[in-house]
Amino acid sequence: MNRMMAIVEREMRKFFRSPTLMIMSLMMPVLQLIIMGNAFGGKIVGARVAVVDNDHGPEAVKLREGFDSIAVNIKTFTTVNYNDEVTAREDVRTGKVDGAVIIPAQYSRRVYAKDAPQVGFVVDNTDQFTSFSIEGEMQALVSALSAPVIQPRLASNIALSIVELYPYVSYMKFLLPACIALAMYISVMIGGGMLYIDDKARGVHEGYLVTPITRLELVMGLNLAGSIKAVMSGICLTVIGSLMAGLGIIFHPMIMLQTLALILGTALAFNGMMFLMMVRVDDPLVPRAMFGVLNLLLFYPSGAMYPITAFPAWLRALSIVDPFTYAIHGFKSIVLKDGGWVAIQFDLLFLFVFGIGTLLIATTLFKRSL
Repeated sequence: MNRMMAIVEREMRKFFRSPTLMIMSLMMPVLQLIIMGNAFGGKIVGARVAVVDNDHGPEAVKLREGFDSIAVNIKTFTTVNYNDEVTAREDVRTGKVDGAVIIPAQYSRRVYAKDAPQVGFVVDNTDQFTSFSIEGEMQALVSALSAPVIQPRLASNIALSIVELYPYVSYMKFLLPACIALAMYISVMIGGGMLYIDDKARGVHEGYLVTPITRLELVMGLNLAGSIKAVMSGICLTVIGSLMAGLGIIFHPMIMLQTLALILGTALAFNGMMFLMMVRVDDPLVPRAMFGVLNLLLFYPSGAMYPITAFPAWLRALSIVDPFTYAIHGFKSIVLKDGGWVAIQFDLLFLFVFGIGTLLIATTLFKRSL
């Protein structure tokens, strides 16, 4: 234990003597949480929609009053009057407006005659987020105008009653579990993998080979130091991100204990995975080249940004063996859902088994020679 702890002490001293390294290992996840949490989580406000009114009847006026109500209250879009349908459509194409509503002639008459009245809507669907938001508001408005003034005594349509289990979850809250896992991954790669290969290139590990330290002690010492760094990053990002996202639940004692267990399991799994991949590597450029590739292969297929059910079969198969998948699922279950130990028990089991298994394999592959 003394020999192993000496390695841990040396690694931690080296890490703390480089504050820039500590800051940069946290900077990217924090910036991702701030920028992506606000960029993708915000609602569309102030889009411009052209209105071409070829009817000017009472029902067209009612429709335009609905547009004004959206502009004043929800503020998803504001309307701009156009006299020419061709000009409005061309302005949508060139990006001057985000959509165009075409109210055809005889629209009011067809409404009164119940002769399948229609309203045209031209939208630029290259920006799907904006187009879906505007289309959703337009569909809700049309549905409200289509509802009968006097409701029938017997319901003729099936109604869907939606019950949301949790309060409104902003995108920043949704992104927090992914950022916690990403901060730990960056800490493992920068503070573990890259430093380990750099020490080998500088000849530091040659000094270990002339000591009586065993292969197991050397591997466990290096990985214990890396796990401590990852745990520190995970705790810091959890506290900072929870304060930024307004998640006070994270400071409940039981939630803190469950989160700490997940952080420990994630740190062990990430370090075991990293050391297994780096155990036979000698070139210091390899971990730098692998950093972006591993981030792409592990982070995005884990369900951090999009649900796994939307993936093709081969990508879902990759997510099954990806430790990111279980780390992010566990953090979501605790931070967002307060699911308790039952919700994270399989995640914890996979992370600890994966971490211990990869460390044992890495110990076997580790060469105690030059």
